[in-house]
Amino acid sequence: MKQFIKLLGVSVLGGVLTLGSYKLIIEENDVFLDHSPIEQESSSFIPVANSNNIYGTNADFTEAAEKTVHSVVHVKNVAIFNKSNSIWDYYSRGGNTGKALQGSGSGVIISPDGYIITNNHVIKGAGEVEVTLNNNQTYLAEVIGVDTKADIALIKIDATDLEYIPFGNSNDIKLGEWVLAVGNPFNLTSTVTAGIVSAKARDLNAYDGSPQSFIQTDAAINPGNSGGALVDIDGKLVGINTAITSQTGSYIGYGFAVPSNNARKIVEDIMEYGNVQQGILGIKGQNVNQIISKQFDLPTSQGVIVADVDSGSGAALAGIKQGDVIRRIDNIEIRKMSDLTGYLGSKRPKDVVNVKVIRDGKEREVAVKLVKYETFAIQQIGLEVANASKAELREYNTSNGVKISRALKGDKQSQALIGIIITKINNQKVNDIEDVKRVLNSKNSSEPISVTFVNKEGKEQTYIWR
Repeated sequence: MKQFIKLLGVSVLGGVLTLGSYKLIIEENDVFLDHSPIEQESSSFIPVANSNNIYGTNADFTEAAEKTVHSVVHVKNVAIFNKSNSIWDYYSRGGNTGKALQGSGSGVIISPDGYIITNNHVIKGAGEVEVTLNNNQTYLAEVIGVDTKADIALIKIDATDLEYIPFGNSNDIKLGEWVLAVGNPFNLTSTVTAGIVSAKARDLNAYDGSPQSFIQTDAAINPGNSGGALVDIDGKLVGINTAITSQTGSYIGYGFAVPSNNARKIVEDIMEYGNVQQGILGIKGQNVNQIISKQFDLPTSQGVIVADVDSGSGAALAGIKQGDVIRRIDNIEIRKMSDLTGYLGSKRPKDVVNVKVIRDGKEREVAVKLVKYETFAIQQIGLEVANASKAELREYNTSNGVKISRALKGDKQSQALIGIIITKINNQKVNDIEDVKRVLNSKNSSEPISVTFVNKEGKEQTYIWR
C-alpha cells in the first residue's frame, strides 16, 4: 500500500512538471510569434524601417512615355557624291548624284516650329541630314550649329505644330530617381526604356582630357539612341543621351546624357550668337582627395583646390587665391572638378555666381563675374588654342604665346600637346588668338603652315604641316 502511494505521488508530480513545462515552452513560443516582442528585440541590433511603402514599385511610366515618344525622331546622316554610269555620262553631264548612309541616330524636337537637338557625332560630315518623325513623315534638315566639346548639334526642319518635349531642370534630379530613355534608333517608331539616375557630374575623359559632366543612368541606351531624350516621369527633358561605356559597343548598364541645362544653354547660344558662349571663373584647379587634404591640412577631402588664378579674371577680381578650396557655387555642392565645369556649362560670360571657398579653415563667399573663354581651332594641325595666362607663360619661360587647349584628333601625339605653348606661326610671333587668326588669314590655304612650340626650359622647336 505504501509502495502504491509513492508511485501515485511520483506520477502526479511528473504530470505537474509536464504541464508546467508545456505552459512555459509552448505558450511562450506563442507569445514569440506576436509582433511587439520582435520590434523590441530588433531595436537592440540594426535599426529597421518598418514601412510597407516600397518606393517606385508602383511607378507609372505610361503618361511620360505618351508625352514624349512623338517628339523623338530618327536622324540620318547622308553623304552626297557624284557617280556616273559610263565615262560618256561623266564628261557630258558631269555624273549623277548618289547618296550613301553614313550613320544614324535620334533627335529631340524642342519647339513646335521644328528645332531639334541631336548629337554632333550623329550628323558630323553629313552632306544631307534626313529626319523621320514618329508618324513616318520625312524632312530634310538644316544644320544650325554644333558644339563639338559637348557633342551637341542643333538642326531644324520646315514644319509647324509639332509635338515637342519641354526642358526640365537637370540640377534638380536626384540619385535613384526614375528616368526614361526615349530613342528612335531603327527608323521604326520611338522606343522607351526605364532606369534610374545612377550618378551625376560623371567625367568620362573620353576624348581630349577636358573635364566633362554627364548624367549616368542604367536605362538602356544603345548606339542608335544617341541624340535621344532622357526624361523624368513627368515627361520633362533632363538630358540628351550621348554615350555608352562598353567593350562590345552595346549597352551593358552604363549610359550617359548631357544635362538638359547645358544642352538648353548651348542651343540658345547657337540661336542667338551663332556659337557657344562659354563663361569661366578664370582658375586652374584639381580635385581634392585624401592625399591633398593631408598635404595642405585641409578640413575637407572633397572640392576643387585652386592651383592658379588668371590675372584680370573674375576669380582674381573677386579675391580668390591659390590654395582656396571651392566647395559650393550658388546652391550646387562642388565635390570634384566635373561638378564645377558641369554647372558653369549652363552659364554665360558676365553671369555672376556666388562661390563659397575654404581658406585657412574658414568659409567665405564671394561673387564672381564669369569671363568669356575664347578659343580658336587650327584645323590644319588639328589643335585648338586659347589665350595663355601670365603664369602659364612663366611656367614655359617665355614672354609670348598661346596655349594648346584641346586636340581635335584622338591620337596620343595630339593629346600629349595639350597645355604646350605656341610662340610663333609661320615665323611670326603670336601673343593671343587674335594674332593666330591674323597670321592664318594672311596665308594662302594651299601653303604649308609652320608652328613653333616651346618647352618648359624655354627651348623652341618648329614643325611644318603641309
